[in-house]
Amino acid sequence: MLLDYSSLLVSAGFSTLCVTALFFGAWVSTRSDGFLLTCSIAVAFIVGTLALYRFYFIEPTPARLAMAFAPMLAGLSLLYGAAHQFRRRISPIRPALLGALTLPIALPPAALGYDGIGLGLINLCAGGLLIATAREYWKGRREARIAIAGLCLFYLLVAVSFLLCTLALAIEGNAVLTGPPSNWAEDLNILTVIVAVPGIGAITLALKQARLAQAHKHDAMTDPLTGLLNRRALFDMVEAMAMGSEMAVIVFDLDRFKVVNDTYGHAVGDRVLVHFARALRQHLRKGQLAARLGGEEFALVLSDTGPDTALAHAEAVRASFTKSVQAAKGFTCTVSAGIAFGRTDAGPFEATLNAADQMLYRAKRSGRDRAVVDGLVSGWPESQQALFTQPSSSRP
Repeated sequence: MLLDYSSLLVSAGFSTLCVTALFFGAWVSTRSDGFLLTCSIAVAFIVGTLALYRFYFIEPTPARLAMAFAPMLAGLSLLYGAAHQFRRRISPIRPALLGALTLPIALPPAALGYDGIGLGLINLCAGGLLIATAREYWKGRREARIAIAGLCLFYLLVAVSFLLCTLALAIEGNAVLTGPPSNWAEDLNILTVIVAVPGIGAITLALKQARLAQAHKHDAMTDPLTGLLNRRALFDMVEAMAMGSEMAVIVFDLDRFKVVNDTYGHAVGDRVLVHFARALRQHLRKGQLAARLGGEEFALVLSDTGPDTALAHAEAVRASFTKSVQAAKGFTCTVSAGIAFGRTDAGPFEATLNAADQMLYRAKRSGRDRAVVDGLVSGWPESQQALFTQPSSSRP
């Protein structure tokens, strides 16, 4: 052997131990990502394998071989569970138990003295678990494409090194070995582990930081009660949109909402706001934006929309909301809406929003529980539309 294998085992053990400490420390600092705790436990199992395998390397026995690789397969199963936990935000226990089925497959031959067969199966199972882990992370690549691609690459490199160990043992063709395997594949495997483990640790921590930054960004852009965009986020997002003549802004305001709060309490009032946010989402289509402007006022931005379509959209939201509150709370709560369109010269969004607010004043003045677009009031017969006049600038 050209390399001091025992020293390489110590180096790999120290490397994985440091990664375990980093994962655990990162989890303790935030407690926001449980997958880091799962990763730290998994890597700790692998540290145990490296320590136990060194004892097997010094004095090979079937029992020591089985005891050395049991924690490795358990740790790799937990890493597979952690990948599920990261992507799906679910408990890692079920996928980890599924991965742990490799233990009764791979360990019995090793424990019975057929160490050549046992090690081949152990390496094969380890490679399979690592490929499954990489595959699970790859499914969630939308969250951070470059980082997850790098993470998958490291997992696959280690997986290939384990599979090559199986290949080397198969080529030798010995069911029973005279001692620990000593070949090019074993050297490559331990070197790959030494190189890949810090890379996996660094990228995993980077993913945690990216997710934390994304969560902060989401909190800054989202209304905490309804989960809709807040006013600032809405303005930021429409800055890149040209407010042309087919861009509609609908402003909604819950009618006599103060009476709801005074009569039923603010907790019920908050639930009513949530019901309205749900009605907005129910009718939200791709490319449309919904936001809570403040209090009981909401806005909806529609693209490629004409007056009839925008009015029908506002009416659908109003009807869904009224029906939802009546069914859930047992009382009636209505909403008024004002609709305006961007100018052909693509003026600023705020000007269109103010125009929609003026239409909302008209809806309030004309009796509430209706929508107004450019002087047309939903629910009024055509004979009465001509009687509609410009209201004052104060909302009733």
